[in-house]
Amino acid sequence: MKFLLTLLLSTCCVAPLFAQNKAVQGFVIDKDSKLRLAKVYIYNPSIDEGLYNNTKGEFTTNAKVGDTLFAALSGYGMDTVVYKGQSALIFQLKSIAIKLKEVKIFGKQPTPAEQYSQKLQEYKYALDKGSSKNLLSLGPTGAGLGIDAIYNLLSRSGKNARHLQAILEKDYREDIIDFRFRPDYVKGIIGAEEPELNDFMLQYRPTYQFVLTASDYAFVQFVRNSYATYKRNPSMFRLPKLPKVNVPNLSYEN
Repeated sequence: MKFLLTLLLSTCCVAPLFAQNKAVQGFVIDKDSKLRLAKVYIYNPSIDEGLYNNTKGEFTTNAKVGDTLFAALSGYGMDTVVYKGQSALIFQLKSIAIKLKEVKIFGKQPTPAEQYSQKLQEYKYALDKGSSKNLLSLGPTGAGLGIDAIYNLLSRSGKNARHLQAILEKDYREDIIDFRFRPDYVKGIIGAEEPELNDFMLQYRPTYQFVLTASDYAFVQFVRNSYATYKRNPSMFRLPKLPKVNVPNLSYEN
């Protein structure tokens, strides 16, 4: 009897160890090209934690055996991996872009504001889950807290909706920069040709706030001064090249 009691206590003490979270490394690749993908959102719903992988496609996250993790990137289908104690988690995202035949379109190109408005309409159902509107509701007995609004603020789907809203706003700001900092416009100011033009624009991309507030004269001066600095040291802000990595055979099932 004493032996059985000791064994039971030992089992109770050891069992929680297997349920503990541990740091797990991994990386994300394109399923077709096998190239690594960056800025991928990795999410573990069991602990309600998410993060972005680095520019090399790598990440480190917390997980325990049995957890299902998700990887999401704009333009790709979501992938899931079940952590079974493997040394590394490997996500393979498949592009959902549809290749169409070239079509000539005559008309005005939508502005960043119009594109942003269109995206908000496309994702309206998902974004409404993260809304805090109608937090106060009026009823027969007077004012009170809206149950739906409270749920949106505290629920996991509400958090994910607000995360989606942040992504759309970030994309909108990048579109604003691209709308003014265009290759043809910059080329007309400094007269640079490819590949130098692209290299310069990557290193001296202006901020969203500057693009909004700078006058035409200030913007032209910014481009000229930045190009003069670039010519003195073309690699000052250039990102280092990613190392070549041999991707293993990933034909097995997760």
